Amino acid sequence: MRRIGSALRSDEPYLISTPNLNFLVTAQTDAAFRESLLMSDLCPVDGVPIVWISRLMGIPIKGRVAGSDIFDRLKSGPQGSVKVFLFGGPQGVAETAGRVLNGQSSAVSCVGSLFPGFGSVEEMSSDEIIEAVNASGARFLVASLGAQKGQSWLRTNHHRLRIPVRSHLGAAINFQAGLLKRAPLIVRKSGFEWLWRIKEEPYLWRRYLHDGSVLLRLMLSRALPLALAPMLRRFGAKEQRRLSVSMCPTSDRAPTILLAGDGVAETVGEAVPSLREGIRQATELTIDLAQLKSIDARFLGLLLMVRKSILQKGGRLVFANSSRRIQRAVRLHGFGFLLDSDAHHAVAKTRVLRREDDEQVASPANFQVSR
Repeated sequence: MRRIGSALRSDEPYLISTPNLNFLVTAQTDAAFRESLLMSDLCPVDGVPIVWISRLMGIPIKGRVAGSDIFDRLKSGPQGSVKVFLFGGPQGVAETAGRVLNGQSSAVSCVGSLFPGFGSVEEMSSDEIIEAVNASGARFLVASLGAQKGQSWLRTNHHRLRIPVRSHLGAAINFQAGLLKRAPLIVRKSGFEWLWRIKEEPYLWRRYLHDGSVLLRLMLSRALPLALAPMLRRFGAKEQRRLSVSMCPTSDRAPTILLAGDGVAETVGEAVPSLREGIRQATELTIDLAQLKSIDARFLGLLLMVRKSILQKGGRLVFANSSRRIQRAVRLHGFGFLLDSDAHHAVAKTRVLRREDDEQVASPANFQVSR
C-alpha cells in the first residue's frame, strides 16, 4: 500500500498485476501475457497454489494478496482519498459499482465508468474510449475484461493512458456492485475460496478443472524436482557458494558481464553492483554464463529485474554461452525464453570479447565485483 500510495502521487504509469493460478497457466503458452506480468511494477500473488509452490521451493512469498484485498484496503484510506475509474465488467455492473462506492463513506470515489462492449483489444483502444477514460481525472484505473484481454489492453495502452495507477482486478468490480458475494475470511485463509467461487459462478468449474490439471503437471515436472535438489545437496558435502563478477566494456559501449561460480540466493548481493552499473552504462547488455555453475529461483528473479530495466530503456539483454547444465536449470524454472533471444549474436560477440581480453578473463583473480 505504501508503493501504491507513492504511485498515486506520481504521474508515471504504474501497472499492478495480481497473478493467480489461471495467470500462471496462461503464462505457460501466451508469451505476450507472460510479458505483461514480467513488466509489471507491482505483482503480488493472488493465488494460494502459487503460495504453496513458492514455499515448497523456498521462495519467500509470505501469503496471498488478492486484487479485491487491494481494493478494500484502498477504501480504508491509508493512502488518502482515491478517485477511481471502472472499465469493463458485464454491461451495467461498473456503473452500479460506481453508485455503490459513491454511496459509501470510504476513501474511494468513482469518477467514471465505461462498458466498452465485447470487441477486440484494438476496438477497445479507440481514441474516443481512451480519451473518455483520461478525461475522468481518476488516479486509479480498475479494468475487468478477463485476464488475457485485460492485461493486453493495459499493456497496449500503457503510454496512452494518463491515469497513473492501473490494474486488472477481475471480480473486484462484481464484488463492489454486489453482483457476487466474496467468500468469508476463514474460507479465504484456508485456501478454498475457489470452491466458494464455483458456488457463486458455477461455470468456473471447467476453468478450475483445467487449471488444476496443469498445476499438477507443473508440480510433478518442475516444482518438486526443483524443491528436492537442495534437499539432496544437504546430504552431501557442505558447499560454500561463491560468485565472482567482472564487467568488460567493448568498443561499442555494450558491456558484457561475466559471471563465474554460483548464481544463488546467497550470492545475489555480489552480482547487484555490476548489474546496476551495466544498466546505467548501456541499453544493450550481454551476460556471459559460461563459467556459471548453478542458478536458482532467487538469482533468476534478479536477472528478470535486469531484463525489465533494460527493456524499459528500449534496449536488449542477451544471455550468452550458457552450459547445458545451466540451460536445463533455467528451462526447468520456466524461463527458457531468456536463452532463446539473439543467441547467435551473443556467442559471436563474447568470442570477440574473449580474444581481446584473454588474459583478464582467464585469471580468476580478475573476477571481482565492480563497484
